[in-house]
Amino acid sequence: MLTAAQLSTVVNEALTEPPPRLVLDLGGVTFCDSQGLGTLVVLSRKASHAQSLLVLTNVGDFLLRVLDITGLRSALMIRNNQSTP
Repeated sequence: MLTAAQLSTVVNEALTEPPPRLVLDLGGVTFCDSQGLGTLVVLSRKASHAQSLLVLTNVGDFLLRVLDITGLRSALMIRNNQSTP
C-alpha cells in the first residue's frame, strides 16, 4: 500500500516511450496485499497495451504463493525466481 502509487508512477513514466521489456526486480518485496497485486496486474496490462512486456524478476517464495493462491501467477510474466536452484 505504501509503495504501489510510487511503483505506478515510475512504470507509467517508463511507458511514455515504451521499451521492449520493463523488468521489475522484486527481490526486496517481503509483503504484498491486494492493492499491490492489483497494481502489478494493471501495470502489466498497461505495458502490454504499450507493446512492452512487464517482467517480474527475483520473486520470492511468499509472493509466488500469494500469486498462486489468487490465480494471478499465470497473468504475469515471472522470470529468474529466487526459489529456483
